[in-house]
Amino acid sequence: MTPTTTSTTGLEALYLAAVDSNVSFVTAVAGYPITVVMNRFLENNKDGVVGADMDANTTIGAKWMTNEKVALEGALGASVSGRRALVLTKHVGMNVLSDPLVTSATHSIGAGLVIFAGDDPGVAASQNEQDSRWYGEIAEVAVYDPSTPQNAYSAVVRAFELSEQVSAPVIVRITHRLEISEGLLERTKKDQQNTKVVFDRSIWAITMRGKHEKLHLESYPKLVKESEHSPLNRLTMGLEGEVEDGNIGIISSGYPSALVANVLDTRTNVSHLELGMVNPIPFNTVREFVKAHKRVLIVEETEPFIESHLCILDNVLGKKTGHLPYGQVDVEHIEYALDHINNDTVVKYIDIQTIVSRGSRKARSICDDCPYMPLYHILHDLDVMIAGDLGCSVRSAPAPLEAVDTGFALGSSIAVACGFEKKGIAVIGDFGLAHSGIIGLINAVHCEFDVVVIVLQNKVAAMTGGQDVPDLIDVVKAEVADVSSFDIDAGVIGTLLELINEKLDKRGVSVIFVKGKCRKY
Repeated sequence: MTPTTTSTTGLEALYLAAVDSNVSFVTAVAGYPITVVMNRFLENNKDGVVGADMDANTTIGAKWMTNEKVALEGALGASVSGRRALVLTKHVGMNVLSDPLVTSATHSIGAGLVIFAGDDPGVAASQNEQDSRWYGEIAEVAVYDPSTPQNAYSAVVRAFELSEQVSAPVIVRITHRLEISEGLLERTKKDQQNTKVVFDRSIWAITMRGKHEKLHLESYPKLVKESEHSPLNRLTMGLEGEVEDGNIGIISSGYPSALVANVLDTRTNVSHLELGMVNPIPFNTVREFVKAHKRVLIVEETEPFIESHLCILDNVLGKKTGHLPYGQVDVEHIEYALDHINNDTVVKYIDIQTIVSRGSRKARSICDDCPYMPLYHILHDLDVMIAGDLGCSVRSAPAPLEAVDTGFALGSSIAVACGFEKKGIAVIGDFGLAHSGIIGLINAVHCEFDVVVIVLQNKVAAMTGGQDVPDLIDVVKAEVADVSSFDIDAGVIGTLLELINEKLDKRGVSVIFVKGKCRKY
């Protein structure tokens, strides 16, 4: 393929990198900021954009999956049979797929397998603000953290190559700000993948302990070498420092690296080491950089991942020293940190955001025309514990509705309600039920818990873009003896209250499918 340079977005760069890497199997679970990436793949058949060695009739098989664990497991199946595969998940989905991820690193795979982990610094649309880079250490796999469209493209192309070289998945961390960033992109076909890479069954001659030993003796050293010499780790030297004891250095990764580059347009005395590959940490490169500077600021989001590897050094500053906030980092934060670089610690970021302080601009509440609004008013008045789920129902927890009491994870409400001291209620969407809630329901029946399960049956994943949802009514009826349905659009609300109270007075598991049509979709 002849290299071409065009202006594009990070989102398009990610897509084109996958196309140019000959990806044939894509799985995803919807959620911010991953939904838009999957939608781009689903448009593949419509716009005719194909890779250099793909004919016009070639398509990429892209499927929405019910949860992240099966998304990765399906991709592993594609990989071992010789098909390059891509998994798209938001950061909380990394928790769900971590079981097969950790095992796959020592089990070994076949063709390249890459995971796009969509993080949400600033918690724009998530239940927590975790940092997917830590899964590199947990699973002992490589992690790329690109900063620009070109970095994103190069990281993905290289990730597929590296995945095949070490026979393990590779994580590429992305964020919304990377997706919408703009810049020049040069597409180059780096890997024609003429030889089909498949799973090598000889791994079964090795014990489970031996597989782990093999990883550390053969695969992980390749990752370390890759990290130390990766062209995605770039050094920009500044002029001699103007601070009192010497010069300043910044180590960054991800989208914040682009912010640092903007800041340094006016601060030429600061050197910058950008890490595009963050796991394994390139210790030799980092060590030499830190030794060459009197003060080193670590600019990263969301957690102090890089900083935690260096915090024993007195000249390393960042989130742990208060120079930068946890979560999302902006230009003004970097400027402030550099202005206070001579301070060993900084006390600035001490406010705790509340719904009131956040303001209505980012208000996340139930839609005014939500068909389930009458149900939330009923739940508000009931004198029982109510477990919410991480679908729309979690938005009913704050005032003024105050309908549900908890919301831990997608699909968790049924199992949570089983632990209540007295019989309570679990509210779960039909997608949450399919995602993982069905396991909690099976367990509730098997363990003979007392719980009322209210399934919001709107037939779409309303929080993430209206994706289709499996119909599990027959599955639930096969497992639960007491199953009822209520059409909230056609029924009398007083009748629904009577039905809920009736179920609360009974022993065992009761399920009520409350049917409603989401006005948004």
